[in-house]
Amino acid sequence: MKIEKIHHVAYRCKDAKETVEWYRDMLNMDFILAIAEDHVPSTHEPDPYMHVFIDAGDGNVLAFFELPTKPDMGRDPNTPVWVQHIAFKVKDRDTLIEFKEHLEAKGVEVLGVTDHSIFHSIYFFDPNGHRVELACPDPEEDAMLEKLNAVKWDMLEEWSRTKKAPKHADWMHKKELTGL
Repeated sequence: MKIEKIHHVAYRCKDAKETVEWYRDMLNMDFILAIAEDHVPSTHEPDPYMHVFIDAGDGNVLAFFELPTKPDMGRDPNTPVWVQHIAFKVKDRDTLIEFKEHLEAKGVEVLGVTDHSIFHSIYFFDPNGHRVELACPDPEEDAMLEKLNAVKWDMLEEWSRTKKAPKHADWMHKKELTGL
């Protein structure tokens, strides 16, 4: 028994049409389908919604629910905005830079490029306030992943005991912190 892959990831949105158009225009994602009901199929509660599905590439699906009868969206005040996000992979650094320039030209504020050693990322927010990351692999990704794989369990055990960041992989962000 094993999970095959993620079927879709669903978030709430403020406006389904605006969301579909934003992901189409900003990230070149295709609108796959829409489902609308007056009752929730799983719980049977009366609650009209629009559920839209967007092609995030390679069989991955990003979905959103617009819930017009519910209070405005909020976020967990105890969770920093950088924590909850969705990350999409792009081919290479040139593509990442192209997206950065495209987004900025459309008025989207973009953070990065951030060098995580194994990959490089940019960050921004969609019109619903969801943080989005675009990431491309580093040319040395395979070798660095091997190094991380060798220490993952030791790091997890140390974290579990101490709740302090283990130093096994502190090399990852040294370039970002020191400018090397």
